[in-house]
Amino acid sequence: MNETFELTGEYITLCNLLKVCGVTDTGGAAKLMVAQGDVQVDGLMELRKACKIRDGQKVSGNGFTIDVISNRES
Repeated sequence: MNETFELTGEYITLCNLLKVCGVTDTGGAAKLMVAQGDVQVDGLMELRKACKIRDGQKVSGNGFTIDVISNRES
């Protein structure tokens, strides 16, 4: 799954992003996925569940890639 997510604010937490994009069904499943080291942010393993994901970052894991962009106009 390759997806682009448009931010409505300054950031979204990693677990919320995984849930909103349908990578996991629940926040608990997202937390477990992160805790197990199955998620990368910009190519590096991320273990912080509440990591702030901002414009321009890429979140990936087994079978998914999410490009995060801002929907704010410059």
